[in-house]
Amino acid sequence: MPDIMARMPYTAFLATMSVLLSILIGIPLGIYAATHQYSWKDNAAIFLSLILVSMPGFWLALMLVRLFAVQLRWLPVSGIQQWTSWILPIFATAVGYAASISRQARSNMLQVIREDYIITARAKGQSEAYITYRHALKNACIPLVMTVGGIFGMALGGSIVTEVIFSIPGLGQYVISGLINVDYPAIQGTVLFLSAVFCTIILIIDIAFAFIDPRIRSQYVRHKIKPRLSREEV
Repeated sequence: MPDIMARMPYTAFLATMSVLLSILIGIPLGIYAATHQYSWKDNAAIFLSLILVSMPGFWLALMLVRLFAVQLRWLPVSGIQQWTSWILPIFATAVGYAASISRQARSNMLQVIREDYIITARAKGQSEAYITYRHALKNACIPLVMTVGGIFGMALGGSIVTEVIFSIPGLGQYVISGLINVDYPAIQGTVLFLSAVFCTIILIIDIAFAFIDPRIRSQYVRHKIKPRLSREEV
């Protein structure tokens, strides 16, 4: 446990920043694709998302190292000696997740913009930008909470390859060293720890989902209903 807790902050930081970057990329891309449905912009966004979600993470990480670290020499090759060392691993981890979020955001937006209250807002003369970001986006992002929560849980365990490529002393490096040295307690302890963290994250997301979605929250609100009086009592 001391070894796991010493390496957990690096993995948690990589996963958190990767998920935040994927949200900043994926949600605007999904909204842009949904608001331009069946156009070349929508097709380009879908094509880009399919490429990014199908691209192996280790291959993308190696290509980023070759381009920005070896050839251009803009960023460090590996290590975490300076803050610029986190740019490539965060971007390499976030790209695939951003593609998944963008596809989910597009699907949710296409469902929301066909609702009656969106048609009513257009009939009132409100601008498309106001309708999209004030009315449609709030309801389209509710299902994304579950998606982002699952992605964050996967990012904690899915950054093993990224940590190895960029020499980040996180749980990924710890698991790989355990495999190489045939250290079964280290492997079993890390897997059990990440499983417990993942289950905790899913539980927190489920609880937060009940507070975010008013339809679910209303099911647990107890209304005080006064009993009706009989004719004799009246």
